[in-house]
Amino acid sequence: MAARDPETSPAVFLGRELQRARIAAAFKSQDALAVRLGFDRTVITKAESGARPPSDDVLAVWCEVCGLDIDLFSRLAVLARSGDGPVPTWFEDWLEAERVAAMLRIWQPLLVPGLLQTAEYARALFLAGQTDTSEETIDALVAARLERQVILDRADPPETVVVLDESVLHRLIGSPQIVHDALLSLADMSERPNISVHVIPSANGANAGLGGAFSIASADGMPDVVRMEAVEDVTSERRALVRQAAIAFERVRRDALPRAVSRDLIRKVAEELWKTT
Repeated sequence: MAARDPETSPAVFLGRELQRARIAAAFKSQDALAVRLGFDRTVITKAESGARPPSDDVLAVWCEVCGLDIDLFSRLAVLARSGDGPVPTWFEDWLEAERVAAMLRIWQPLLVPGLLQTAEYARALFLAGQTDTSEETIDALVAARLERQVILDRADPPETVVVLDESVLHRLIGSPQIVHDALLSLADMSERPNISVHVIPSANGANAGLGGAFSIASADGMPDVVRMEAVEDVTSERRALVRQAAIAFERVRRDALPRAVSRDLIRKVAEELWKTT
């Protein structure tokens, strides 16, 4: 986690300045500002605490409503975001929820989920999506992603249920060999008693999850947490949002193939479409 001292953490310094501006603009609570901006309160909370610098869209309306110099605060936001290591601060809340989860529910219409990716599959994604593609940066990102998988090897791993759209199996990521190996690894992982992977056939047409990927983490004695994937993922405990995601997950799972049939399909696509030798 980033240091919480505003003198050493640009993200915390920015958060303190945004908090002062909110109060000076007569928004006495974070809820009041959230309503005015049209964003979830957690966005305000994380920005003011320095846990996650606000996105450009959030910052723009925050500056407008509170009478701030957008150029100055945009430069502060760039500095705050540059303080992230291989794991950005806005992702840390999800990592903690994932780490303590007793159950994970994952819906992914586009890619093999990060928790189950191979190193080369992850590398290809980072090379496509990062502005800094230096070997050092990409290696650090891949290592951080693979480190997440340790939860699956612990003595009490989370019960993990994954539902994929069939298009995931047919999307070229990196090279045919990379996809081949990633799909076989995914099928092998689904052999574990605590991991089930289900595929929704493309022939089914529309399904309840086409709005985007999301994951739900459940832990004993704690509220469920949902992560919705975007340019910057949104992690929230808001009950209405979690409930909406849980309903969508149950619907996509009902449309998916059984575990064993899904595993056979994954291996079939890997061998027939992506095998190179």
